[in-house]
Amino acid sequence: MLSRTGPNRRRRATNAVALSVGALLVTTGCGNNVDSHSDHTPQTLAVGKAREKTSSVSSQILELIGIKEGKVTKPGPSISPCDEDPSHLYRANHPWSIYDVSSEDVLKDGFHRLRENLPKRGWKIVGYGPNKSKAKTLELTADSAKDHYSINAELVVSSPTAGKESKPLILVTVTSGCFRAPDGTKLDQEF
Repeated sequence: MLSRTGPNRRRRATNAVALSVGALLVTTGCGNNVDSHSDHTPQTLAVGKAREKTSSVSSQILELIGIKEGKVTKPGPSISPCDEDPSHLYRANHPWSIYDVSSEDVLKDGFHRLRENLPKRGWKIVGYGPNKSKAKTLELTADSAKDHYSINAELVVSSPTAGKESKPLILVTVTSGCFRAPDGTKLDQEF
């Protein structure tokens, strides 16, 4: 089992990056692909249950990565409104990372396992390759139409374009499709 603790400074920095990626997924349309099917009607689900379901998807992704050492950031899923109906529809976002491993090769192997295993578990890889950052970080985006989730993963390691990475990690953001809050839920108190 991976330790779910880490230095506060490192955790805050990792979380800030992860939250930025999560916001990018929501605002750029990546992750919104999970609701693009015209026959998808948002499931009514209590916010707590959506957080649990999203944590479960994150655990499945961690299992696919298959790294048995290192640390995993601790914060759980957050909730944000869906643009279509922000008073009633919401999505869950869960940014997290794996870090503090014995070598960058451990992270590279885990990222490769993720890419290989996602399609076997019903995920469709919709993007793979260097991202548009200055570092040209290797990035993977995949959608699960069955569960209406999207993931974005980045391999942050040393490279000719990034230079020597002082804190190598795999950064993952799991984003749900929209859920409908049960009647009486005050979503503005859940964010």
